[in-house]
Amino acid sequence: MGDLDGMTVVVTGPSVGGIGYDTALELARHGARVVLAGRSVAKLDEAEAEIRRVVPRADLVQVVLDLSELASVRRAASEIAALGPLHRLINNAGIMATSHGRTVDGLEQQLATNHFGPFLLTGLLLPSLLEAGTSPYGARVVTVASVGHKLAPKAPLADPRVEGRYLRWPTYFQTKLANLLFTYELDRRLRGAALPVRALAAHPGAVNSRLISNGTSFGPLSRIADAAYPLVSQRPAQGAWPSLMAATADLPGGTYVGPSGIGEMQGPPRVVGSTKLSHDQIAQRRLWEISEQTTGISYP
Repeated sequence: MGDLDGMTVVVTGPSVGGIGYDTALELARHGARVVLAGRSVAKLDEAEAEIRRVVPRADLVQVVLDLSELASVRRAASEIAALGPLHRLINNAGIMATSHGRTVDGLEQQLATNHFGPFLLTGLLLPSLLEAGTSPYGARVVTVASVGHKLAPKAPLADPRVEGRYLRWPTYFQTKLANLLFTYELDRRLRGAALPVRALAAHPGAVNSRLISNGTSFGPLSRIADAAYPLVSQRPAQGAWPSLMAATADLPGGTYVGPSGIGEMQGPPRVVGSTKLSHDQIAQRRLWEISEQTTGISYP
């Protein structure tokens, strides 16, 4: 990764035990100023303390950010923008297969947290990214998707404020497909406008992290899954490798990075492919329109 002194990076969802923590830790270890953006002060304090235990002189900033609430995203973006040029935004935070819930904005909570929140945050921080775009480090947006996007039955293009039948796993897979639709459309728009920011995506493979234990259910197979998953998954530190590669390697915009092992479940990171549906430009543009209408932001 080299020396990252002078680079400012935002990592959403840096809680200890997840890939966001290990992403933030490695960036701090290599000299970057890391903005820890998470839902609670307690979890941010824990993450900062653990990073400082390993990297005592780490340059860290805390920002409270709840991606499920658009008002919280706006407040956090304002705090981050005040820090100056932003070289990397790593949209890492997410929730997985949670019970049905609606946010204060009237949105299904998985889609709100995993897509609409990051969409708004990225748009609000685009001016800060553009400030850093001509620096030696350049500027990038890295959004963490999932190999599970391959199981999405369709793109999430319905009115997000209209209640429909809720199935936790198909909804989760759709949010991860949305991450890729967003990334590819964002990068195409940035290139079309000749703006000095790249958009990339990454996925961690199978990771035995806190995401699995925080509200996730495997239904009737939960006991079997709970016992088997640790056997086929990797540690969060390994799951962070694709995000770190996407953030620091010399890669073009629109690149997708994941593990190199069988089924992209484990192993060192490499450039990987995504489904035909994720490259559907009609779906990309429609999701973009829905996202702008839902969040109230219009990108340049």
